[in-house]
Amino acid sequence: MTNVQRVDLEEFGPVDLTYTAYGTGRPLLLLHGGAGPQSVTGFAERLAADGFRVLVPIHPGFEGTPRPEPLTTISGLARVYSAFLTELDLTGVTVAGNSIGGWITAELALLGSPRVAGVVLVDAVGLDLPEAPVADFFSLTMDEVADLSYANPDAFRIDPAKLPPERQAAMAGNRGALQTYGGTAMTDPTLLGRLPAAAAPALVVWGAADRIVPPEHGKAYSDALPDAKLVVIEDAGHLPQLETPGKLQDLITEFAKGA
Repeated sequence: MTNVQRVDLEEFGPVDLTYTAYGTGRPLLLLHGGAGPQSVTGFAERLAADGFRVLVPIHPGFEGTPRPEPLTTISGLARVYSAFLTELDLTGVTVAGNSIGGWITAELALLGSPRVAGVVLVDAVGLDLPEAPVADFFSLTMDEVADLSYANPDAFRIDPAKLPPERQAAMAGNRGALQTYGGTAMTDPTLLGRLPAAAAPALVVWGAADRIVPPEHGKAYSDALPDAKLVVIEDAGHLPQLETPGKLQDLITEFAKGA
C-alpha cells in the first residue's frame, strides 16, 4: 500500500514522504539508493515474507516527488526519516540502506534515535577515502555504471533509449536528485571521524565485486562504527539486493531479529 506521511521540521517546512508498506511484524525501514525505489521493491517483498513490516519511502525529489528547496543534504534526509519514525510512532526499528540509502542510514545512526534498534549499511557511499575513491558516477555512461556495479554486469545491463519516455524522464530526475543530496563526489570528508559516536549496533554488508564503492569502504565503516560487523558477499557488486537477494535477506533477517 502506498501512503503519504507529512513531517514538519522547522528547517525544511512540511515534507510529504511517499512510502510503500509491505507485510506485518517488526518494523524495518528500507532506504533506496540512486537507482530509485524500484531497486529495492522486490527485496522489500522478500523481507516482508520473513515477518517484517517493511517501509520503503521515496527520497523527496526522486520519482517526481516534491522536494522542499532547503532539503539538499544527506544529514537533512536523516533528520526527515527520524521525524518520520516519530510520526508513525515506531520503535525497535531496523534501518537498512543501499548506496546513498546506506549513507542516510549512517547519518540516522548518528542522530541516536531511541527508536532505531540497529542499522544495516549495504555498499554505502559517503566516506572520503583517497586511497580507494568512489567512482566518478556522473561521468559514466549507463554501460559503464553496469560494468562497475555488478559481479555479472550483462545480467543487469539496460539500454535507457529503449525505455518508455516517462521512465527516461524519471531516471533523469532521479539523477538530478542524487546529485543534489550527495554532490558530484557522493562523499562527506567529516563522516568517517563522526562514526564512532553512533550508538546503534551495525551490520555492514559489501559486495566483493563493487567497483562503484570499493570494499575498502566497508572495512572503514565497520572499523569506525563502535558496534559493527562486516560481511562481504563474494558474488555481488554494488547492489546485492538485486544480485544475491537471498544472501542479503538472510543476513538482514538474522541481524534484525537479534538487534
